[in-house]
Amino acid sequence: MSLCDDTLLCNFSKCRIKLSGFAWVTACSHVFCNVHGSGELSRSPAVCPACGSALSGKLDIVRKELSPSEGYKAMVLAGLRPDIILDISSRAMAFWSYQVQQEHMYQEYNLSRAEAQVKQMEKMLTQQNQSRELELSAMRGEIVSLKKVMEEYKKKYTDVSERLMERNRQCQKLQGLYDSLKLRNMVVGGGEREIPQHQQHQDFPTGARQATPPRSPPFFHFGPEAESRVFSCLEAEGGKSFQFSSPARNTAWPFTNKH
Repeated sequence: MSLCDDTLLCNFSKCRIKLSGFAWVTACSHVFCNVHGSGELSRSPAVCPACGSALSGKLDIVRKELSPSEGYKAMVLAGLRPDIILDISSRAMAFWSYQVQQEHMYQEYNLSRAEAQVKQMEKMLTQQNQSRELELSAMRGEIVSLKKVMEEYKKKYTDVSERLMERNRQCQKLQGLYDSLKLRNMVVGGGEREIPQHQQHQDFPTGARQATPPRSPPFFHFGPEAESRVFSCLEAEGGKSFQFSSPARNTAWPFTNKH
């Protein structure tokens, strides 16, 4: 409630609505709406819900009409002395000023609580920002280290790729040499088989060309099938395997001693 506002608020902490119609006023200068006043103040003994004061007097709790009629206004203070009228008016004004003061204090209290909450949230936000900055710096450092590792792996990969390409080139060269040597051996072997035997030992004229040395006759390999055929023929002819035997000695020859 502001200072220029002419509407009271219910002093019940969970209500705080603007009062209209009827209100319950206590001797401890508190006012409540019709709902909470009739509910909270109807207990015995009655206790003020705002300050906890005991309300045992007959006039400690009064139900007031906030918008009285004109007849009530004309007769409520009629016949009273001016000093009593002023005393009643001053007390009513004191009640009003107290309500305004209490409302002002309540708003200040809410403001201080809100400021404290804001400061606490700012502190928490600052701590969170600091923690996030630390995490970001750690992640940046990790990213830098991972980039270094990646560069090292790239360099190793490049070196290995170059070595592999060099090995492939060497392998291709060796394969080419092997193919050429294989082809040359095939050509040379085929030529030797095609040349007749009586032409291999012909002498070339002296001075025209140097004679090539005679080649040894090629060794013919029969193979396992030919060997099995040869041994089968020998067994068929003789029926026995061939054995080497030593010559028989002549025991009748005299032993001569050479001097």
